[in-house]
Amino acid sequence: MGEQWGKVRALINDAGDRIPTAGPSTPVEVLGLNGTPEAGDVLNVVETEAQAREIAEYRAQAAKDKRAALGAATTLEQLMANAKANEDVSELPIILKADVQGSAEAIVQAMAKIGNDEVRVRVLHSGVGAITETDIGLAEASGAPVFGFNVRANTSARNTANQKGVEIRYYSVIYDLVDDVKAAASGLLSAEIRETFIGYANIKEVFKVTGVGKVAGCLVTEGVARRSAGVRLLRDNVVIHEGTLKTLKRFKDEVSDVQSGQECGMAFDNYDDIRPNDVIEIFEREEVERKLA
Repeated sequence: MGEQWGKVRALINDAGDRIPTAGPSTPVEVLGLNGTPEAGDVLNVVETEAQAREIAEYRAQAAKDKRAALGAATTLEQLMANAKANEDVSELPIILKADVQGSAEAIVQAMAKIGNDEVRVRVLHSGVGAITETDIGLAEASGAPVFGFNVRANTSARNTANQKGVEIRYYSVIYDLVDDVKAAASGLLSAEIRETFIGYANIKEVFKVTGVGKVAGCLVTEGVARRSAGVRLLRDNVVIHEGTLKTLKRFKDEVSDVQSGQECGMAFDNYDDIRPNDVIEIFEREEVERKLA
């Protein structure tokens, strides 16, 4: 059956009874295979175990060769291009075990749809059956959590996971699993920097102040000038400097903000190429957490 082989040990029908043979259109559970076949594999019956093994091994080798061919980068340029493409992508690795092959395939397909140009989910391994020590070893080596869908870790795997600090999560609803992975992947997204313009000021005069350097005598024309905000210096509508304020004064006092229509003195931190008629743009930045859709 696909890449698996074995000798039929028992046939169990839909009523749970053992039957000696199964004909066309008979749903039946077959016991005796050496592994778990894929959904959609065709069961072929042959005379001997040797024949069955030979066919299955041939199919397994053919599938392995196909996977290798698909994953191979044939030139150095391709290898470098792949490495460069992966530099800017954060990966969330996971290991998945499910109760049946159909569920595992559905979850793997759902994982492939999560992500964007910055973040993606990578299923390092998926399989059917209980979570084993082998799964925990792979999880530890790759820094991946283990997700169990309608399955549990066996005792030795559970103990090893506790010792190695590997996280195991259990689920019985696919949507819950997908939502949790989305939330985890969203944590890998770099925060979006949102910028809000809060004010503009025109430079009327420039003064030299001992110990401070050049100070711009300004009129706030719009919004508010704020000491803690970011500033840009515009000359003929071209940004020539971006930075922070060293000082913001109203008359002789240092103040936190100056409202529209008021005059003030501004000095830039580590920058003094300021001229009359330059415009100062005042803005605030905030980090906004992003979520995957």
